[in-house]
Amino acid sequence: TCGFCLTFQLACCCGTAACSLCCKCCPKIKQSTSTRFMYALYFILVTIICCVMMSTTVANEMKTHIPFYTQMCKGIQAGEMCEKLVGYSAVYKVCFGMACFFFLFFLFTIKINSSKSCRAYIHNGFWFIKLILLAAMCSGAFFIPDQDTFLNAWRYVGATGGFLFIAIQLILLVEFAHKWNKNWTAGANHKQMWNGLLALVTLILYSIAVAALVLMALFYTRSEGCMYNKVLIGVNGGLCLFVSLMAISPCVQNRQPHSGLLQSGVISCYVMYLTFSALSSKPPETILDENNQNITICVPEFSQGLHRDENLVTGLGTTILFGCILYSCLTSTTRASSEALRGIYASPETEVARCCFCCVPDGDADAEEHIEKRGGQTVIYDEKKGTVYSYAYFHFVFFLASLYVMMTVTHWFHYESAQIEKFFTGTWSIFWIKMVSCWVCVGLYLWTLTAPLCCPTREFSV
Repeated sequence: TCGFCLTFQLACCCGTAACSLCCKCCPKIKQSTSTRFMYALYFILVTIICCVMMSTTVANEMKTHIPFYTQMCKGIQAGEMCEKLVGYSAVYKVCFGMACFFFLFFLFTIKINSSKSCRAYIHNGFWFIKLILLAAMCSGAFFIPDQDTFLNAWRYVGATGGFLFIAIQLILLVEFAHKWNKNWTAGANHKQMWNGLLALVTLILYSIAVAALVLMALFYTRSEGCMYNKVLIGVNGGLCLFVSLMAISPCVQNRQPHSGLLQSGVISCYVMYLTFSALSSKPPETILDENNQNITICVPEFSQGLHRDENLVTGLGTTILFGCILYSCLTSTTRASSEALRGIYASPETEVARCCFCCVPDGDADAEEHIEKRGGQTVIYDEKKGTVYSYAYFHFVFFLASLYVMMTVTHWFHYESAQIEKFFTGTWSIFWIKMVSCWVCVGLYLWTLTAPLCCPTREFSV
């Protein structure tokens, strides 16, 4: 009995009660926020391990500085030089464990509407036990029989999940653009200030898009060669112009009065960003100069100097990239985002215009009533009346993000020669994935504009 009590107390300390044990100087935190933060922390931990596994620099340093390295590798049955713990195959296995962890919780949390249910308590607590479970799943993947068949099959699953993760982000970006315009347009019906803000932000967005197009034309093209860059910059610039004209065309305005240049401005900026990112990810082109020496063309000269310190560029770039992935996961797991993916939107009558339109209005004052202080950090139990986000959708997005991380770290379809140090040297697979994402984003936005025209009998709302 005493052993059971001790186990129960340990489990409680690894739950939501752990937040109250933090120091008093920490700001108050909501229970829903702390839960998502902990899952994100697990995601970051495994992602860092994957980056270390793909680093030849770290592997060489370990061989040099760790005594009895060979004996240790043989002891854990990882090969003579721990070759089973490095490379793309090791990353596939670790990400397989993390993906299974989040998929298991996705199935476990389906249709949880109350935070007082037993399943909700497990979702919001027992962090130490979950950490052990995650470590066991990631470690257990190394003992899967018939590794070659597993890796070949898992590669296709990872690519499918990675593409689906990209598609969800693109859908939510288009939804974000429409939501922004609809919210500020609702305010323009009462105050002219919102019309001025709409015009100012639209002008800024198009200025950024045009400036990016001109700079890419200057730095990523030259009079001879660079045909890929010239064609793609021209095509994507033309697509931005086309969607802008479509947004304000009379036929679209008749069916979609909320359509405007603000949405197309957001899409144009994102298309320019993806174009720049794709051109930066393209393998460098080289030609022979007058001295019969290879020179790199179609890239800015200053970027060649930045890539001299490869470790610094790789570390900083990788941190920014996975920070963006984590941000995408957390922002796309709100209840509004999950409802938007199912086609559920707020009606224009309930829209309240505000500058920070993404934030929930300050009307949920009852959350402040459920505050618990235990001598440490203040915890606000904001889910007393119900869940504030979809638990199942939250875990499903992190499941897809695990697959996206796996494919990104291993250079997608160039996995055999993948190294984290060569993360920003550029591969054709990453280049085309970004370009196709760009075109899919434009296609999704065009569909939201033309769907009411193609299917006039159906009701569309964005």
